[in-house]
Amino acid sequence: MTEHVVVIGGGMVAHRFVEALRARDTEGAHRVTVVAEESRAPYDRVGLSAFFSGSTPEDLLLGDAGMWEDERVDLRLGAGATAVDRDARTVTVADGSTLAYDHLVLATGSYAWVPPVPGADATGVFVYRTIDDVVALQDWVRGRAVALGRPVRGVVVGGGLLGLEAAGALVGLDAHTTVVEFAPRLMALQVDEGGGHALRRIIEGMGVDVRVGAGSESVSLGADGRVAGLRVAGDEADLPADVVVFATGVRPRDELAAPAGLATGPRGGVVVDEGCRTDDPRVYAVGEVACIEGRCLGLVAPGYTMAEVAVDRILGGDATFPGADLSTKLKLLGVDVASFGDAFATTPGALELVHSDPVSGVYKKLVVTDDARTLLGGILVGDASAYASLRPMVGAELGSDPGLWLLPENAGAERPQVELPDAAAVCSCNNVTAGAVRCAVTEQGCHDVGSVKACTRAGTSCGSCIPLVKKLMGAEMAKAGLAVSTAMCEHVAMSRAELYTAVQVTGLRTFSDIIERFGTGRGCDICKPVIASVLASLYDEHVLADDRAALQDTNDRVMANLQKDGTYSVVPRVPGGEILPEQLILIGEIAQDYGLYTKITGGQRIDLFGARLEQLPAIWQRLVDGGMESGHAYGKSLRTVKSCVGSSWCRFGVQDSVGMAVLLELRYRGLRSPHKLKLGVSGCARECAEARGKDVGLIATDKGWNVYVGGNGGFTPRHAELLVEDVDDDTAIRLVDRYLMYYVRTADRLQRTAPWQQDHEGGLDRIRAIVVDDVLGIAADLDEQMARHVDSYEDEWAAVLRDPVRLRQFASFVNAPDTADPTLSYVTERGQRRPATEAERAAGLASPGPVLIAPTTLEVRS
Repeated sequence: MTEHVVVIGGGMVAHRFVEALRARDTEGAHRVTVVAEESRAPYDRVGLSAFFSGSTPEDLLLGDAGMWEDERVDLRLGAGATAVDRDARTVTVADGSTLAYDHLVLATGSYAWVPPVPGADATGVFVYRTIDDVVALQDWVRGRAVALGRPVRGVVVGGGLLGLEAAGALVGLDAHTTVVEFAPRLMALQVDEGGGHALRRIIEGMGVDVRVGAGSESVSLGADGRVAGLRVAGDEADLPADVVVFATGVRPRDELAAPAGLATGPRGGVVVDEGCRTDDPRVYAVGEVACIEGRCLGLVAPGYTMAEVAVDRILGGDATFPGADLSTKLKLLGVDVASFGDAFATTPGALELVHSDPVSGVYKKLVVTDDARTLLGGILVGDASAYASLRPMVGAELGSDPGLWLLPENAGAERPQVELPDAAAVCSCNNVTAGAVRCAVTEQGCHDVGSVKACTRAGTSCGSCIPLVKKLMGAEMAKAGLAVSTAMCEHVAMSRAELYTAVQVTGLRTFSDIIERFGTGRGCDICKPVIASVLASLYDEHVLADDRAALQDTNDRVMANLQKDGTYSVVPRVPGGEILPEQLILIGEIAQDYGLYTKITGGQRIDLFGARLEQLPAIWQRLVDGGMESGHAYGKSLRTVKSCVGSSWCRFGVQDSVGMAVLLELRYRGLRSPHKLKLGVSGCARECAEARGKDVGLIATDKGWNVYVGGNGGFTPRHAELLVEDVDDDTAIRLVDRYLMYYVRTADRLQRTAPWQQDHEGGLDRIRAIVVDDVLGIAADLDEQMARHVDSYEDEWAAVLRDPVRLRQFASFVNAPDTADPTLSYVTERGQRRPATEAERAAGLASPGPVLIAPTTLEVRS
């Protein structure tokens, strides 16, 4: 007979419970009803901040949506539970209906707690907990910025995980942001005093004001009843604020427990035993609402473990909660922060090894036993690259010198190689051990990362353990004498570097010939763009030449960047950031004529947003006529070469950084590569161009140039490493030529120079031997290939404008090529238009896009 399981709550832990029950109940002995208060299916609450960088609510949905279509699963959205009757074994839903259960699982999570300060319920006060919260916050900030005609002033109360997430959201909305934290440091539960100081210094360097040891007394209101400021204890004047976000912690949603006669903990939460059962054996509590081992746990990983334990118990097992791994690794305001094990050295006799570098914004601490052999825990701020290797080693010996783990990766000393014990946790989100990964490889036949993830669930949540999973998989396959697959995809068994060499040797020039010779089928979204890039790199032909248009990603296909509303951005090249006054005027006139949003980028260029597909050729024509060209912002190629003014104007400059930057940008423009390339040139050691954060950076000295390679910003920032020093102009350019061309030949698909350089056998020393000392005898070949690229360069925009066939693809509607997309709508913000949100459309605040002023009919020029 089928038993009915009712789950109250529709969050991440509830999703994991249903997923686990479906997977393990192979006989279909249970059906499950999920009563979810929110109107959306379970989503990734940890990734809420991605909403502000372009993700949609749909992007945050968890797992396979098909799970909710299973006949054994009933998901009821917008249906909060109001009561539990344990005697009758029923749950009353807000709509008045009742559900009978055989087993009840409370997964109600927690709510954002707001301190009882006057004004906390005023208009303009928000919390940061759900998608609806962040949507409302975004709409309020944008609306107030328009109404006030200036950036919004935001205050976040709370400097913990959620507080810094909320601060990042406000910064992303261009608000002037202040964080107010009652504790003496930021993230007091995760980092120590040294880590807190480092974190504060980094965040303040981003323009965010930080107040610690500061209590909030009241929210001040303006004459219109909206938020106007925050009164902080001890201050005579209010902090000005147009929006206040409370991120002061959470409280368990345990309001159903007491009326149902279930015990709650002294600080809230439904009390459960090691099997996640309440004092009623048919009722379980999992996740943040569960009070287990005397406390409620606010992290998703122990919640997932509780869900698995509850499923096992319902299916007749005897699983127990193994204890909570409270390790965390996050990126807050772009800063890596990690904490694991006994981070605060509470173990008797524990020693603390600390590396603090305030110049580079890095703080690292390891906690070890009194003999300095066994790892107990640690804290990493600013650089958490060692987290994936260190966290599973808690309780294991680190090797000869634990201090080596604290050194930067480019310090020259190699970290000890220690094999993880089978019991070491590799994936804390899903409680996967190193032994489980090894077993998947040796006993389950999983010989690629995808199959290991499917078999073990490692890496399927936050993904931070993937590098370690790959390392374990590769090591285990090597022990078994198996070759680790370097296949690009199911259609091409080669790596990108192998395919590049094969195409170069055979001289094949079309996708069809290459896939027939070296692959199978018709290709896919992985191998098609790679083959197109290889062809462009080898033969210096237009990206749309021959049959290549169909191989390209959307951006390359139309040579512009697709934006979230379906329009495109146009980025002309501004070599070295140097631009003529008449070109500035031209860009302004184009923006006015087409109603485009303009923004100066971090790469010293001007971005024009909001162009429709059919407008692109006309915009390009005006730019080309004005002496400008494509900036390749859409391609895996050179983006920009950033520069300071150097010796041209600066009294500290020792070399002509602008001249060198312009020369390099014009030399490498259009160079197709495995990933985007960014260069920087600084005219002195003050490094105003941030050259060491680029794939290639030149820093001037009195004797010439120091050349740095392998740096990048982005998700995993890395400083570039010194290749050569004090070289003249010609030598610097020749070595950069070789470095870039060798990277283009040998890097993997979508691999930046930093990981390529790190993964290259022998690292930078070997690369230096190849491109500087020519130990392989290929320097002349690399020089020749770069010279061929430079000599054959052609502006891609200008080439399309001369080709009537290629021009035909630039039409939004084939039967009405000059018709604008009627779905586009905008609002005005800080004097410029931007895409309207759904809420703004619904409120009637949006207007359609501007009509085309300039003519779209182009003369095809030879």
